[in-house]
Amino acid sequence: MNLITLTLLTLSQHDHEAPASVGVLTALVVDTGCYVSHNSKGEKHRTCATNCAKSGVPLALLDEATGTLYLPIASDHQNPNTKLMPFIEKKVRVTGTPMEKGGLKGFAIKTVEAASQ
Repeated sequence: MNLITLTLLTLSQHDHEAPASVGVLTALVVDTGCYVSHNSKGEKHRTCATNCAKSGVPLALLDEATGTLYLPIASDHQNPNTKLMPFIEKKVRVTGTPMEKGGLKGFAIKTVEAASQ
């Protein structure tokens, strides 16, 4: 098999059809390492969360009303932290596609902006 055939086989096994539902979520951007392991979040935790994210710790979206944590899904094959870095430990309004699989709640982010307080 040549490289082109292998590439075509790989692409044919990877479905990029976008799910139909589009959602809006208002959430707090948290770093998963500190939030999940010792419940750290908020303004006082911003410097630590920023350092964690720069070290590769995934950021997530915390719906404080329900306590649900959403992992940003890299459906565009780009680092999902990049879109959220300017908003660490701040409330955001994101649009995109909510997803769930194997107990994991995710959100493929299309747009992100600061949420109105």
